[in-house]
Amino acid sequence: MTCAQLLLRLLRDTYGVDTVFGIPGVHTVALYRGLENGGVRHVTPRHEQGAGFMADGYARATGKPGVCLIITGPGMTNIATAMGQALADSIPMLVISSLNRRDTLGRGQGRLHELPSQQQLMAGVSRFSHTLLDPAALPEVLARAFAVFESQRPGPVHIEIPIDLFDAPVTSAELPPPARLFRPAPDPEGLALAAAWLREAQRPLVLLGGGCVEAPAAARTLVERLDAPTVTTINAKGVLGRDHPLDLGANAALPAVRELARHADVILAVGTELGETDYDVVFDDGFELHGRLIRIDLEAQQLVRNQQVSLGLVGDAGRSLALLAEFFPEALSRAGRERTAATLAALGLAADLAFAPFVPFYAVLREALPEAILVGDSTAPVYAGNHLVSQPEPRRYFNASTGYGTLGYGLPAALGAQLGQPTLPVVALVGDGGVMFTLSELATAVEERLPVVIVLWHNQGYEEIRRYMDAHGVARCGVDIQAPDFQTVAAGFGCLATRVGNPAELARALAVRPNGGPLLIEVDASAWLEATES
Repeated sequence: MTCAQLLLRLLRDTYGVDTVFGIPGVHTVALYRGLENGGVRHVTPRHEQGAGFMADGYARATGKPGVCLIITGPGMTNIATAMGQALADSIPMLVISSLNRRDTLGRGQGRLHELPSQQQLMAGVSRFSHTLLDPAALPEVLARAFAVFESQRPGPVHIEIPIDLFDAPVTSAELPPPARLFRPAPDPEGLALAAAWLREAQRPLVLLGGGCVEAPAAARTLVERLDAPTVTTINAKGVLGRDHPLDLGANAALPAVRELARHADVILAVGTELGETDYDVVFDDGFELHGRLIRIDLEAQQLVRNQQVSLGLVGDAGRSLALLAEFFPEALSRAGRERTAATLAALGLAADLAFAPFVPFYAVLREALPEAILVGDSTAPVYAGNHLVSQPEPRRYFNASTGYGTLGYGLPAALGAQLGQPTLPVVALVGDGGVMFTLSELATAVEERLPVVIVLWHNQGYEEIRRYMDAHGVARCGVDIQAPDFQTVAAGFGCLATRVGNPAELARALAVRPNGGPLLIEVDASAWLEATES
Protein backbone atom coordinates (compact mmCIF):
# COMPACT_ATOMS: atom_id res chain seq x y z
CA MET A 1 0.00 0.00 0.00
CA THR A 2 1.25 3.46 -0.86
CA CYS A 3 0.96 6.62 1.19
CA ALA A 4 -1.73 7.94 -1.19
CA GLN A 5 -3.75 4.74 -0.89
CA LEU A 6 -3.44 4.81 2.88
CA LEU A 7 -4.76 8.37 2.91
CA LEU A 8 -7.86 7.38 0.96
CA ARG A 9 -8.51 4.36 3.17
CA LEU A 10 -8.14 6.38 6.35
CA LEU A 11 -10.49 9.08 5.13
CA ARG A 12 -13.11 6.62 3.93
CA ASP A 13 -12.94 3.77 6.44
CA THR A 14 -11.71 5.39 9.64
CA TYR A 15 -13.31 8.82 9.41
CA GLY A 16 -16.35 8.15 7.22
CA VAL A 17 -15.55 10.72 4.52
CA ASP A 18 -17.93 10.23 1.59
CA THR A 19 -17.30 13.37 -0.50
CA VAL A 20 -14.16 15.29 -1.50
CA PHE A 21 -13.76 18.47 -3.53
CA GLY A 22 -10.81 19.12 -5.79
CA ILE A 23 -9.34 19.89 -9.19
CA PRO A 24 -6.77 17.28 -10.30
CA GLY A 25 -3.32 18.53 -11.23
CA VAL A 26 -0.03 16.95 -12.21
CA HIS A 27 1.09 17.10 -8.58
CA THR A 28 -1.99 15.28 -7.25
CA VAL A 29 -2.58 12.56 -9.84
CA ALA A 30 -1.31 9.92 -7.42
CA LEU A 31 -4.04 10.91 -4.93
CA TYR A 32 -6.66 9.97 -7.51
CA ARG A 33 -5.51 6.39 -8.05
CA GLY A 34 -8.44 4.26 -6.90
CA LEU A 35 -10.71 7.22 -6.19
CA GLU A 36 -12.97 6.53 -9.17
CA ASN A 37 -14.32 3.37 -7.56
CA GLY A 38 -13.19 3.85 -3.99
CA GLY A 39 -16.53 4.68 -2.38
CA VAL A 40 -15.81 8.41 -2.10
CA ARG A 41 -17.60 10.90 -4.33
CA HIS A 42 -15.28 13.36 -6.04
CA VAL A 43 -16.76 16.73 -7.03
CA THR A 44 -14.79 18.93 -9.43
CA PRO A 45 -15.36 22.66 -8.93
CA ARG A 46 -14.10 25.15 -11.49
CA HIS A 47 -11.79 26.99 -9.10
CA GLU A 48 -10.09 26.03 -5.84
CA GLN A 49 -11.86 28.87 -4.06
CA GLY A 50 -15.08 27.20 -5.13
CA ALA A 51 -13.80 23.91 -3.73
CA GLY A 52 -13.21 25.52 -0.36
CA PHE A 53 -16.62 27.20 -0.30
CA MET A 54 -18.30 23.92 -1.28
CA ALA A 55 -16.52 22.14 1.55
CA ASP A 56 -17.60 24.94 3.90
CA GLY A 57 -21.26 24.67 2.84
CA TYR A 58 -21.13 20.88 3.11
CA ALA A 59 -19.73 21.16 6.65
CA ARG A 60 -22.26 23.74 7.82
CA ALA A 61 -25.20 21.78 6.44
CA THR A 62 -24.09 18.39 7.80
CA GLY A 63 -21.84 19.04 10.79
CA LYS A 64 -19.16 16.86 9.16
CA PRO A 65 -15.80 18.18 7.95
CA GLY A 66 -15.58 19.23 4.32
CA VAL A 67 -12.56 17.68 2.61
CA CYS A 68 -10.53 19.16 -0.27
CA LEU A 69 -7.68 17.77 -2.42
CA ILE A 70 -5.65 20.71 -3.71
CA ILE A 71 -2.54 21.10 -5.85
CA THR A 72 0.68 22.79 -4.78
CA GLY A 73 1.15 26.55 -5.04
CA PRO A 74 -1.65 28.31 -6.95
CA GLY A 75 -4.23 25.80 -5.78
CA MET A 76 -3.38 26.69 -2.19
CA THR A 77 -3.33 30.44 -2.70
CA ASN A 78 -6.70 30.10 -4.47
CA ILE A 79 -8.31 28.22 -1.59
CA ALA A 80 -6.84 30.48 1.11
CA THR A 81 -9.82 32.86 0.98
CA ALA A 82 -12.28 30.05 1.60
CA MET A 83 -10.15 28.79 4.46
CA GLY A 84 -10.16 32.30 5.94
CA GLN A 85 -13.97 32.33 5.95
CA ALA A 86 -14.11 28.87 7.54
CA LEU A 87 -11.55 29.87 10.17
CA ALA A 88 -13.53 32.99 11.11
CA ASP A 89 -16.74 30.98 11.53
CA SER A 90 -15.18 27.86 13.15
CA ILE A 91 -16.08 25.51 10.29
CA PRO A 92 -14.35 22.11 10.12
CA MET A 93 -12.46 21.76 6.83
CA LEU A 94 -9.63 19.39 5.91
CA VAL A 95 -7.40 20.63 3.09
CA ILE A 96 -4.92 18.05 1.81
CA SER A 97 -2.41 19.40 -0.66
CA SER A 98 0.64 18.29 -2.55
CA LEU A 99 4.07 19.83 -2.06
CA ASN A 100 7.21 19.83 -4.16
CA ARG A 101 9.72 17.04 -3.70
CA ARG A 102 11.51 17.02 -0.36
CA ASP A 103 14.96 17.42 -1.92
CA THR A 104 13.88 20.66 -3.65
CA LEU A 105 12.21 22.43 -0.72
CA GLY A 106 13.59 25.85 0.15
CA ARG A 107 16.07 25.90 -2.72
CA GLY A 108 14.32 28.44 -4.95
CA GLN A 109 14.91 26.49 -8.16
CA GLY A 110 11.78 27.73 -9.92
CA ARG A 111 10.06 24.35 -9.76
CA LEU A 112 6.46 24.02 -10.97
CA HIS A 113 4.05 25.57 -8.39
CA GLU A 114 6.94 26.40 -6.08
CA LEU A 115 6.36 28.65 -3.05
CA PRO A 116 9.08 29.72 -0.60
CA SER A 117 7.05 28.22 2.27
CA GLN A 118 3.61 26.88 1.51
CA GLN A 119 3.16 25.63 5.06
CA GLN A 120 3.92 29.03 6.55
CA LEU A 121 1.47 30.70 4.18
CA MET A 122 -1.39 28.35 5.06
CA ALA A 123 -0.73 28.41 8.80
CA GLY A 124 -2.40 31.83 8.95
CA VAL A 125 -5.77 30.50 7.73
CA SER A 126 -5.86 27.18 9.58
CA ARG A 127 -5.92 25.73 13.07
CA PHE A 128 -2.67 24.05 12.13
CA SER A 129 -0.69 23.31 8.98
CA HIS A 130 1.51 20.21 8.89
CA THR A 131 4.11 19.00 6.41
CA LEU A 132 4.16 15.19 6.26
CA LEU A 133 7.74 13.94 6.02
CA ASP A 134 7.20 10.31 7.03
CA PRO A 135 4.33 8.25 5.55
CA ALA A 136 4.15 6.23 8.76
CA ALA A 137 3.06 9.39 10.58
CA LEU A 138 -0.03 9.90 8.39
CA PRO A 139 -2.51 8.15 10.75
CA GLU A 140 -1.32 10.29 13.65
CA VAL A 141 -1.53 13.55 11.71
CA LEU A 142 -5.05 12.77 10.46
CA ALA A 143 -6.04 11.86 14.02
CA ARG A 144 -4.82 15.30 15.13
CA ALA A 145 -6.93 16.94 12.43
CA PHE A 146 -10.10 15.14 13.46
CA ALA A 147 -9.35 15.86 17.11
CA VAL A 148 -9.57 19.55 16.19
CA PHE A 149 -12.88 18.97 14.45
CA GLU A 150 -14.41 16.90 17.22
CA SER A 151 -13.07 18.08 20.56
CA GLN A 152 -11.98 21.73 20.35
CA ARG A 153 -12.97 24.87 18.50
CA PRO A 154 -13.02 23.64 14.88
CA GLY A 155 -11.66 25.29 11.77
CA PRO A 156 -9.59 24.40 8.72
CA VAL A 157 -6.63 22.03 9.00
CA HIS A 158 -4.01 21.81 6.26
CA ILE A 159 -1.85 18.74 5.60
CA GLU A 160 0.69 18.91 2.80
CA ILE A 161 2.41 15.84 1.36
CA PRO A 162 5.55 16.04 -0.82
CA ILE A 163 4.91 14.52 -4.23
CA ASP A 164 7.73 12.00 -3.79
CA LEU A 165 5.85 10.49 -0.82
CA PHE A 166 2.57 9.71 -2.59
CA ASP A 167 3.86 6.43 -4.00
CA ALA A 168 6.11 5.64 -1.05
CA PRO A 169 5.29 2.22 0.44
CA VAL A 170 3.80 1.98 3.90
CA THR A 171 3.32 -1.03 6.13
CA SER A 172 0.05 -2.69 5.25
CA ALA A 173 -1.42 -2.97 8.69
CA GLU A 174 -4.95 -2.77 10.03
CA LEU A 175 -6.32 0.74 10.02
CA PRO A 176 -6.54 2.28 13.48
CA PRO A 177 -10.09 2.81 14.74
CA PRO A 178 -11.11 6.43 15.26
CA ALA A 179 -10.64 7.65 18.80
CA ARG A 180 -13.72 8.52 20.82
CA LEU A 181 -13.10 12.13 21.78
CA PHE A 182 -15.20 14.23 24.12
CA ARG A 183 -15.27 17.98 24.47
CA PRO A 184 -14.61 19.50 27.91
CA ALA A 185 -17.40 20.12 30.39
CA PRO A 186 -17.45 23.33 32.45
CA ASP A 187 -16.06 23.43 35.99
CA PRO A 188 -18.79 22.34 38.46
CA GLU A 189 -18.07 25.16 40.93
CA GLY A 190 -18.21 27.77 38.18
CA LEU A 191 -21.37 26.24 36.79
CA ALA A 192 -23.06 26.41 40.20
CA LEU A 193 -22.08 30.06 40.55
CA ALA A 194 -23.44 30.84 37.09
CA ALA A 195 -26.72 29.16 38.01
CA ALA A 196 -26.94 31.17 41.23
CA TRP A 197 -26.43 34.45 39.37
CA LEU A 198 -29.03 33.49 36.77
CA ARG A 199 -31.53 32.54 39.46
CA GLU A 200 -31.08 35.90 41.20
CA ALA A 201 -31.38 37.91 37.98
CA GLN A 202 -34.41 40.13 37.46
CA ARG A 203 -33.66 41.03 33.83
CA PRO A 204 -31.62 38.14 32.36
CA LEU A 205 -30.51 38.00 28.75
CA VAL A 206 -29.10 35.01 26.81
CA LEU A 207 -26.81 35.26 23.80
CA LEU A 208 -26.47 32.07 21.72
CA GLY A 209 -23.87 31.77 18.96
CA GLY A 210 -22.96 29.26 16.28
CA GLY A 211 -21.30 27.03 18.85
CA CYS A 212 -24.82 25.99 19.96
CA VAL A 213 -26.01 24.49 16.65
CA GLU A 214 -25.48 20.91 17.81
CA ALA A 215 -27.65 21.36 20.91
CA PRO A 216 -31.00 22.92 19.97
CA ALA A 217 -32.98 20.91 22.52
CA ALA A 218 -30.68 21.88 25.39
CA ALA A 219 -30.75 25.54 24.29
CA ARG A 220 -34.55 25.64 24.17
CA THR A 221 -34.86 23.94 27.53
CA LEU A 222 -32.53 26.36 29.28
CA VAL A 223 -33.90 29.62 27.87
CA GLU A 224 -37.45 28.50 28.60
CA ARG A 225 -36.60 27.63 32.18
CA LEU A 226 -34.78 30.93 32.59
CA ASP A 227 -37.66 32.77 30.87
CA ALA A 228 -35.02 34.99 29.30
CA PRO A 229 -35.08 36.95 26.02
CA THR A 230 -32.47 35.41 23.74
CA VAL A 231 -30.35 36.73 20.90
CA THR A 232 -29.57 34.02 18.35
CA THR A 233 -26.78 35.09 16.02
CA ILE A 234 -26.76 34.55 12.26
CA ASN A 235 -24.97 31.22 12.62
CA ALA A 236 -27.34 30.20 15.43
CA LYS A 237 -30.56 30.74 13.52
CA GLY A 238 -33.00 27.89 14.13
CA VAL A 239 -31.44 26.81 17.44
CA LEU A 240 -34.67 27.74 19.26
CA GLY A 241 -36.92 26.71 16.38
CA ARG A 242 -39.02 28.92 14.15
CA ASP A 243 -40.66 32.01 15.70
CA HIS A 244 -39.88 31.01 19.29
CA PRO A 245 -41.48 33.51 21.73
CA LEU A 246 -38.13 34.14 23.47
CA ASP A 247 -36.09 34.60 20.28
CA LEU A 248 -34.91 38.12 19.48
CA GLY A 249 -33.15 36.87 16.36
CA ALA A 250 -29.85 38.28 15.11
CA ASN A 251 -30.81 41.84 15.95
CA ALA A 252 -28.21 42.79 18.54
CA ALA A 253 -27.05 45.79 16.49
CA LEU A 254 -30.51 47.40 16.45
CA PRO A 255 -31.56 50.02 19.04
CA ALA A 256 -34.35 48.15 20.84
CA VAL A 257 -32.22 45.06 21.47
CA ARG A 258 -29.27 47.20 22.53
CA GLU A 259 -31.50 48.94 25.03
CA LEU A 260 -32.58 45.58 26.44
CA ALA A 261 -28.94 44.49 26.64
CA ARG A 262 -27.84 47.64 28.45
CA HIS A 263 -30.41 47.04 31.18
CA ALA A 264 -29.85 43.29 31.57
CA ASP A 265 -28.49 42.51 35.04
CA VAL A 266 -27.09 39.06 34.14
CA ILE A 267 -26.08 38.01 30.63
CA LEU A 268 -25.30 34.42 29.62
CA ALA A 269 -23.28 34.17 26.39
CA VAL A 270 -22.72 30.65 25.02
CA GLY A 271 -20.67 29.69 21.97
CA THR A 272 -20.45 33.22 20.61
CA GLU A 273 -17.49 35.49 19.87
CA LEU A 274 -19.52 38.60 20.71
CA GLY A 275 -17.94 39.84 17.50
CA GLU A 276 -18.59 42.82 15.29
CA THR A 277 -20.49 41.11 12.48
CA ASP A 278 -23.09 39.75 14.90
CA TYR A 279 -23.41 42.51 17.49
CA ASP A 280 -22.18 45.68 15.79
CA VAL A 281 -22.96 45.64 12.07
CA VAL A 282 -23.48 49.40 12.25
CA PHE A 283 -19.83 49.65 13.37
CA ASP A 284 -20.26 52.13 16.22
CA ASP A 285 -19.25 49.91 19.19
CA GLY A 286 -22.72 50.49 20.59
CA PHE A 287 -23.47 47.02 21.96
CA GLU A 288 -22.93 47.61 25.68
CA LEU A 289 -23.30 45.14 28.54
CA HIS A 290 -23.37 46.60 32.06
CA GLY A 291 -24.64 43.55 33.93
CA ARG A 292 -22.65 40.53 35.07
CA LEU A 293 -21.50 38.63 31.99
CA ILE A 294 -21.20 34.84 32.10
CA ARG A 295 -19.40 33.37 29.10
CA ILE A 296 -19.10 29.73 28.06
CA ASP A 297 -16.80 28.81 25.18
CA LEU A 298 -14.58 25.97 23.99
CA GLU A 299 -11.63 28.34 23.71
CA ALA A 300 -10.26 29.88 26.91
CA GLN A 301 -8.93 33.02 25.24
CA GLN A 302 -12.33 33.74 23.72
CA LEU A 303 -13.75 34.21 27.22
CA VAL A 304 -12.02 37.58 27.62
CA ARG A 305 -12.41 39.06 24.14
CA ASN A 306 -14.73 41.92 23.10
CA GLN A 307 -16.62 42.33 26.41
CA GLN A 308 -15.68 42.50 30.11
CA VAL A 309 -16.45 39.07 31.55
CA SER A 310 -17.50 38.42 35.14
CA LEU A 311 -17.46 34.61 35.01
CA GLY A 312 -15.85 32.50 32.30
CA LEU A 313 -16.23 28.76 31.80
CA VAL A 314 -14.40 26.60 29.28
CA GLY A 315 -16.73 23.93 27.98
CA ASP A 316 -18.78 22.47 25.17
CA ALA A 317 -21.89 24.54 24.48
CA GLY A 318 -24.34 21.64 24.37
CA ARG A 319 -23.05 19.96 27.51
CA SER A 320 -22.93 23.30 29.34
CA LEU A 321 -26.50 24.22 28.38
CA ALA A 322 -27.78 20.83 29.53
CA LEU A 323 -25.90 20.97 32.85
CA LEU A 324 -27.11 24.49 33.55
CA ALA A 325 -30.70 23.49 32.86
CA GLU A 326 -30.46 20.87 35.63
CA PHE A 327 -30.18 23.71 38.15
CA PHE A 328 -33.65 24.88 37.09
CA PRO A 329 -36.02 21.88 37.29
CA GLU A 330 -38.96 24.27 37.09
CA ALA A 331 -39.28 27.28 34.83
CA LEU A 332 -38.83 30.69 36.38
CA SER A 333 -41.24 33.52 35.62
CA ARG A 334 -39.65 36.86 34.74
CA ALA A 335 -41.85 38.20 31.94
CA GLY A 336 -39.37 36.97 29.34
CA ARG A 337 -41.93 36.43 26.62
CA GLU A 338 -43.49 39.81 27.25
CA ARG A 339 -40.11 41.56 27.17
CA THR A 340 -39.20 39.77 23.95
CA ALA A 341 -42.50 40.66 22.27
CA ALA A 342 -42.19 44.31 23.33
CA THR A 343 -38.64 44.50 21.99
CA LEU A 344 -39.59 42.95 18.65
CA ALA A 345 -42.52 45.34 18.39
CA ALA A 346 -40.20 48.27 19.05
CA LEU A 347 -37.87 47.02 16.31
CA GLY A 348 -40.71 47.16 13.77
CA LEU A 349 -38.68 45.18 11.24
CA ALA A 350 -41.50 44.73 8.74
CA ALA A 351 -42.00 48.50 8.51
CA ASP A 352 -38.31 49.43 8.45
CA LEU A 353 -37.46 50.92 5.06
CA ALA A 354 -34.26 48.85 4.88
CA PHE A 355 -36.09 45.57 5.39
CA ALA A 356 -39.67 46.07 4.18
CA PRO A 357 -39.04 45.16 0.50
CA PHE A 358 -37.67 41.80 1.61
CA VAL A 359 -40.60 40.82 3.84
CA PRO A 360 -42.57 39.51 0.82
CA PHE A 361 -39.34 38.08 -0.61
CA TYR A 362 -38.87 35.77 2.37
CA ALA A 363 -42.61 35.17 2.73
CA VAL A 364 -42.64 33.69 -0.79
CA LEU A 365 -39.56 31.54 -0.08
CA ARG A 366 -41.04 30.29 3.18
CA GLU A 367 -44.37 29.45 1.55
CA ALA A 368 -42.77 27.63 -1.39
CA LEU A 369 -39.84 25.97 0.40
CA PRO A 370 -40.47 25.96 4.16
CA GLU A 371 -37.70 23.43 4.90
CA ALA A 372 -35.07 25.01 2.66
CA ILE A 373 -31.45 25.67 3.58
CA LEU A 374 -30.76 29.31 2.72
CA VAL A 375 -27.13 29.99 1.80
CA GLY A 376 -26.10 33.57 1.17
CA ASP A 377 -23.41 35.79 -0.24
CA SER A 378 -22.96 39.41 0.84
CA THR A 379 -25.96 40.97 -0.90
CA ALA A 380 -29.03 43.05 -0.01
CA PRO A 381 -31.51 40.18 0.52
CA VAL A 382 -29.01 38.48 2.84
CA TYR A 383 -28.42 41.62 4.90
CA ALA A 384 -32.18 41.87 5.38
CA GLY A 385 -32.59 38.13 5.91
CA ASN A 386 -30.12 38.23 8.79
CA HIS A 387 -32.78 40.22 10.64
CA LEU A 388 -35.99 38.83 9.14
CA VAL A 389 -35.50 35.09 8.69
CA SER A 390 -36.51 32.50 11.27
CA GLN A 391 -35.73 28.85 10.56
CA PRO A 392 -37.20 25.62 11.99
CA GLU A 393 -33.82 24.04 12.74
CA PRO A 394 -30.16 25.03 12.94
CA ARG A 395 -27.81 24.58 9.95
CA ARG A 396 -30.45 25.95 7.58
CA TYR A 397 -29.30 29.55 7.27
CA PHE A 398 -25.72 30.69 6.80
CA ASN A 399 -23.83 33.19 4.69
CA ALA A 400 -20.57 35.06 4.22
CA SER A 401 -21.64 38.36 5.76
CA THR A 402 -20.24 37.18 9.11
CA GLY A 403 -16.60 36.97 10.16
CA TYR A 404 -14.26 37.12 7.18
CA GLY A 405 -16.99 38.52 4.91
CA THR A 406 -15.79 37.25 1.55
CA LEU A 407 -17.65 37.63 -1.73
CA GLY A 408 -18.39 34.71 -4.05
CA TYR A 409 -19.37 32.37 -1.22
CA GLY A 410 -23.08 31.85 -1.81
CA LEU A 411 -23.24 29.78 -5.00
CA PRO A 412 -20.52 27.18 -4.29
CA ALA A 413 -21.44 26.91 -0.60
CA ALA A 414 -25.03 26.17 -1.62
CA LEU A 415 -23.79 23.38 -3.89
CA GLY A 416 -21.85 21.91 -0.96
CA ALA A 417 -24.93 22.12 1.23
CA GLN A 418 -27.02 20.34 -1.43
CA LEU A 419 -24.43 17.57 -1.73
CA GLY A 420 -24.48 17.14 2.04
CA GLN A 421 -28.28 17.30 2.39
CA PRO A 422 -29.69 15.93 -0.88
CA THR A 423 -33.23 15.50 0.50
CA LEU A 424 -33.63 19.17 1.48
CA PRO A 425 -34.20 22.08 -0.92
CA VAL A 426 -31.30 24.55 -1.02
CA VAL A 427 -31.49 28.19 -2.09
CA ALA A 428 -28.44 30.29 -2.94
CA LEU A 429 -28.97 34.01 -2.32
CA VAL A 430 -26.47 35.97 -4.43
CA GLY A 431 -26.01 39.41 -5.99
CA ASP A 432 -24.95 40.38 -9.47
CA GLY A 433 -21.61 41.65 -8.13
CA GLY A 434 -20.62 38.86 -5.77
CA VAL A 435 -21.76 35.99 -7.98
CA MET A 436 -19.20 36.98 -10.61
CA PHE A 437 -16.43 35.81 -8.27
CA THR A 438 -17.58 32.18 -8.62
CA LEU A 439 -20.14 32.16 -11.45
CA SER A 440 -18.20 29.36 -13.12
CA GLU A 441 -19.54 26.98 -10.46
CA LEU A 442 -22.82 26.93 -12.37
CA ALA A 443 -21.03 24.34 -14.49
CA THR A 444 -20.49 22.20 -11.40
CA ALA A 445 -24.17 22.48 -10.44
CA VAL A 446 -25.24 21.34 -13.91
CA GLU A 447 -22.64 18.57 -14.10
CA GLU A 448 -23.62 17.18 -10.70
CA ARG A 449 -27.35 17.65 -11.46
CA LEU A 450 -27.88 19.56 -8.22
CA PRO A 451 -31.40 21.04 -7.86
CA VAL A 452 -30.20 24.25 -6.20
CA VAL A 453 -32.32 27.35 -6.66
CA ILE A 454 -30.09 30.37 -7.31
CA VAL A 455 -31.89 33.63 -6.55
CA LEU A 456 -29.79 36.42 -8.04
CA TRP A 457 -30.55 39.95 -6.82
CA HIS A 458 -29.59 42.20 -9.75
CA ASN A 459 -29.10 45.81 -8.64
CA GLN A 460 -26.50 46.85 -11.21
CA GLY A 461 -23.31 46.72 -9.17
CA TYR A 462 -22.01 46.92 -5.63
CA GLU A 463 -24.97 48.65 -3.96
CA GLU A 464 -23.69 48.38 -0.39
CA ILE A 465 -20.40 50.07 -1.31
CA ARG A 466 -22.24 52.70 -3.35
CA ARG A 467 -24.15 53.69 -0.22
CA TYR A 468 -20.95 53.82 1.84
CA MET A 469 -19.30 56.06 -0.74
CA ASP A 470 -22.34 58.35 -0.83
CA ALA A 471 -22.53 58.50 2.97
CA HIS A 472 -18.87 59.43 3.28
CA GLY A 473 -18.80 61.98 0.47
CA VAL A 474 -16.67 59.84 -1.83
CA ALA A 475 -17.37 60.05 -5.55
CA ARG A 476 -18.56 56.71 -6.87
CA CYS A 477 -15.75 54.74 -8.45
CA GLY A 478 -15.57 51.06 -9.35
CA VAL A 479 -19.04 50.23 -8.05
CA ASP A 480 -21.28 50.73 -11.10
CA ILE A 481 -20.01 47.65 -12.86
CA GLN A 482 -21.34 46.05 -16.03
CA ALA A 483 -22.98 42.68 -15.60
CA PRO A 484 -23.42 40.01 -18.26
CA ASP A 485 -26.78 38.84 -19.55
CA PHE A 486 -27.31 36.24 -16.85
CA GLN A 487 -30.10 34.52 -18.79
CA THR A 488 -27.75 33.90 -21.71
CA VAL A 489 -24.88 32.90 -19.45
CA ALA A 490 -27.07 30.40 -17.60
CA ALA A 491 -28.31 28.93 -20.88
CA GLY A 492 -24.72 28.53 -22.00
CA PHE A 493 -24.01 26.42 -18.94
CA GLY A 494 -27.16 24.38 -19.52
CA CYS A 495 -28.92 25.89 -16.52
CA LEU A 496 -32.62 26.74 -16.61
CA ALA A 497 -33.12 30.47 -15.94
CA THR A 498 -35.88 33.03 -15.66
CA ARG A 499 -36.30 36.68 -14.71
CA VAL A 500 -38.80 38.06 -12.17
CA GLY A 501 -39.73 41.50 -10.87
CA ASN A 502 -42.31 41.00 -8.11
CA PRO A 503 -43.41 38.49 -5.45
CA ALA A 504 -46.06 36.82 -7.60
CA GLU A 505 -43.56 36.12 -10.37
CA LEU A 506 -41.07 34.74 -7.84
CA ALA A 507 -43.72 32.39 -6.49
CA ARG A 508 -44.53 31.12 -9.99
CA ALA A 509 -40.86 30.58 -10.77
CA LEU A 510 -40.31 28.56 -7.59
CA ALA A 511 -43.32 26.40 -8.38
CA VAL A 512 -41.68 24.96 -11.51
CA ARG A 513 -38.15 24.35 -10.27
CA PRO A 514 -36.53 21.27 -11.85
CA ASN A 515 -35.46 18.19 -9.90
CA GLY A 516 -32.42 17.25 -11.98
CA GLY A 517 -30.47 20.48 -12.12
CA PRO A 518 -30.21 24.07 -10.95
CA LEU A 519 -32.61 26.92 -11.55
CA LEU A 520 -31.41 30.53 -11.74
CA ILE A 521 -34.02 33.15 -10.85
CA GLU A 522 -32.81 36.65 -11.67
CA VAL A 523 -34.63 39.29 -9.64
CA ASP A 524 -34.75 42.75 -11.22
CA ALA A 525 -34.09 44.78 -8.06
CA SER A 526 -35.52 48.04 -9.42
CA ALA A 527 -38.75 46.38 -10.51
CA TRP A 528 -39.01 44.51 -7.20
CA LEU A 529 -38.56 47.64 -5.11
CA GLU A 530 -41.13 49.50 -7.19
CA ALA A 531 -43.62 46.63 -6.91
CA THR A 532 -43.23 46.24 -3.14
CA GLU A 533 -43.38 49.99 -2.39
CA SER A 534 -46.77 50.41 -4.05
